[in-house]
Amino acid sequence: MIVIVWEFRVRPGRAAGFERAYGPNGDWARLLHHGDGYLGTELLRDREDPERYLTLDRWASAEAFASFEARYRAEYRALDAVCETLCSEERRVGSFEIP
Repeated sequence: MIVIVWEFRVRPGRAAGFERAYGPNGDWARLLHHGDGYLGTELLRDREDPERYLTLDRWASAEAFASFEARYRAEYRALDAVCETLCSEERRVGSFEIP
């Protein structure tokens, strides 16, 4: 299993919309569910900096995520463009394995 971690800084006043889009049942999770090997998403908000969030997307393997990326590239980009107004910063932290 791998976990892909993203870090976001949410624009002031956009937290509710961000949480709806990026939460475990949100727009992103619904798109990722199309991929074979998708295991779920967690959304974390920083206790000391409420505009900072992490998402943890769990996949059965790196190959499962790569297959999803290749097959749903257009849909991914379209949703990314829609959600762009919610964040002032977005950074992929990395892809992690559970030892």
